[in-house]
Amino acid sequence: MTTLTRRAALLAGLALTTALPIASARAADTVRVGIMSAEDEDIWAVVKTEAAKHGLDLKLVVFNDYTQPNEALENGELEANAFQHKPYLDNQIKTRGYHIVPVGYTAVWPIGLYSHTVKTVADLPKGAVIGIPNDPSNEGRALRLLERQGLLTLKPEAGILATTTDIVDNPKNLQVKELDAGIVGRSIDDLGAAVVNTDWALKSNLTPADRIATEPVADNPYRNFIAVKAGHENDPWVKTLVAAYQSDAVRDSLKTVYKGSAMAAW
Repeated sequence: MTTLTRRAALLAGLALTTALPIASARAADTVRVGIMSAEDEDIWAVVKTEAAKHGLDLKLVVFNDYTQPNEALENGELEANAFQHKPYLDNQIKTRGYHIVPVGYTAVWPIGLYSHTVKTVADLPKGAVIGIPNDPSNEGRALRLLERQGLLTLKPEAGILATTTDIVDNPKNLQVKELDAGIVGRSIDDLGAAVVNTDWALKSNLTPADRIATEPVADNPYRNFIAVKAGHENDPWVKTLVAAYQSDAVRDSLKTVYKGSAMAAW
């Protein structure tokens, strides 16, 4: 073999070894998605299957509380997350300066008032202790539910992020106790009643039979969504990810896994 031929063969070999990894990486489009633990894992297993049909490989990163998924997305440890509604994200952006945007609705879980001691709202005694979630968006949501039931009145200007300091009338002198969203449902036996997010209600073994009030579904501002870092909302994989969630297979899975307590929000 001549020197020229050897050199050509060597260059061809180098070109082949550098081209193969690039082609492989493009063929496997992997997206890391932050989700919540338990039932949501079952839903996202279906989403993962649907996404794979369109060449999108999902790596599901599971979290146990609401504070971490946005931090992970902001820091580039995730490409997307799916666990929150707009009031929660708005507050996170305001307080932490995140650059995160919603790209597609997922589901809605109407929040409920649960009790093991009374069967109706009217049966709540004076001075009853009512547990509510302590994160800003869900606290306001819980207080609005209590207001709709005539249990208290909030300042007109309180808005969607109302807190206990916005209570201006409390005819039953209820003791409103702020607790972590993951704890409030599990504390039900120590409370007169508790406002609990549906996902945490399920994890706390609360059932519709324990629910004495629920928020309306129509025009509900608390629809959950898939979110990405600002600037990536038009990336090609985003459309595929949203379509994989907004599928008939996932709609059916929501009904089965959440036993009718969650509804498709798209």
